Amino acid sequence: MRIGIVGSGEIGGSMARLLTAAGHDVTLANRRGPAALTALVTELGEHARAGTVAEACAFADPLVVLATPFGAYPSLPPAALAGKVVVDTTNYMPLRDGLHPELESGRTTSSELIAAHLPDARVVKAVNTLNYKYLLDLNRPGAPRDDRTALFVAGDHPEANALVVRLLDDLGFAPVETGTLAAGGRLQEPGTPVFNRPLRPAQVRLTP
Repeated sequence: MRIGIVGSGEIGGSMARLLTAAGHDVTLANRRGPAALTALVTELGEHARAGTVAEACAFADPLVVLATPFGAYPSLPPAALAGKVVVDTTNYMPLRDGLHPELESGRTTSSELIAAHLPDARVVKAVNTLNYKYLLDLNRPGAPRDDRTALFVAGDHPEANALVVRLLDDLGFAPVETGTLAAGGRLQEPGTPVFNRPLRPAQVRLTP
C-alpha cells in the first residue's frame, strides 16, 4: 500500500517503521520540510521518501496517517485529502492544544472536528491509545489474534474502517472496532479504560 504520513514525531516515526518493515511504501511530511527528514528516511530504507504535506497526500493510495498534535488540524489541506482515508492518531491535550469549548463540554469529539474540517475525506480514529514504545515493541505479525495487542478503530465509513482493520492486522495487532466517531471515538480517548494499556482482545472492556 502507498501511505502518506503527516507528522514525523514519536507516533509518525513509529508508524513509518512499522509500515516499511511490513513492506508498505511511505512518504513522510512534517512542518519543517523534507530536508528535516533525511536521517529518518535513510534509516527506513527503500520503502520511504520525504516530501511536503501536499506530496504525502498525493502519494497516498488511498490512506494518510495523521500523526501531528491535535491542535494542528486546522492547517490540514482539505482539497489534498479529498477522497483519502485519514487515520487520526491524535489526542486532544488542552495544555498543548489549547482549550476547545466544544470538547470540554463533551458536545463532540476531536475526530469529529477533524472530519468536519475534511468533509471529503473518510476519517478513522485509530492508533491513538498506545504510546510509541508499545507500538514498536508489541506488534506480532503472524501471531494468533488472541495473542496480539489490541488497537481500536472507530469511524463512520464501513469500507474505510475495514481498510484500517486490515492494515493493523497486517502490522501485527488485533484490531477492535468501537463504533462511530461519536460513540467509538469517546471510548478511545485519554482517561478511558483502554488508553495506554496494552491489552489482549479478551481483556478489552469498552466503557465510556
